[in-house]
Amino acid sequence: MNHQDLINACASDWAEYTKHSFVQQLASGELEHNAFLHYLKQDFLFLKQYTRAYALAIYKARTLAEMRMALPSVQALLESEISHHVSYCADWGISEAQMEAEPETFGTVAYTRFVLDTGMSGDVIDLYVALAPCSIGYATIGAQLLASPTTKFQGNPYANWITMYGGEEFQESVQTGIKQLDTLLKDVDLSSERGQRLCHIFKTATRMEVAFWQQSLDDT
Repeated sequence: MNHQDLINACASDWAEYTKHSFVQQLASGELEHNAFLHYLKQDFLFLKQYTRAYALAIYKARTLAEMRMALPSVQALLESEISHHVSYCADWGISEAQMEAEPETFGTVAYTRFVLDTGMSGDVIDLYVALAPCSIGYATIGAQLLASPTTKFQGNPYANWITMYGGEEFQESVQTGIKQLDTLLKDVDLSSERGQRLCHIFKTATRMEVAFWQQSLDDT
């Protein structure tokens, strides 16, 4: 099996995630300012836990090659992506200290602890599958919005978000991750109990992504 099998197994949830109202409002520039600020703060808290999960992948790794596979993601998150997020949030008037002090919402707690619990109770493949909807989904969304003729760029306060996730650097990094995931999945039979468990993990994490978008619309 491969990553596309995981997506196909939860097609309706995946569509709800990648075409969510939050995403559509980003594309049109009509998203409420406070909803986006809420999202930015929670995404910072999410990224901290996401980094812990990739660090857990090193601990759970069975081979030196698997340990090396996880290290670039940990380094990129700590040295680049989180720093970029902090700089981006500063442009919106939110400091790192403010984000550190922000309480995690129930949705953020549920999603990140699901990923960490999946990694702790399962193996490294379980963990990577739980992590996958975030990166693959954002790459899908970024590419879709960047290519869509209906996406507004001129005067859209969220245009930089779209160009960042649709841009070459992010897209290439996700493709690298997809290749690594497919390597881990290649010997798993989709119809087996193991394959179906991985589909369930991916589906649950995808549903958590839907809830993550929705909470920013509901809590503001």
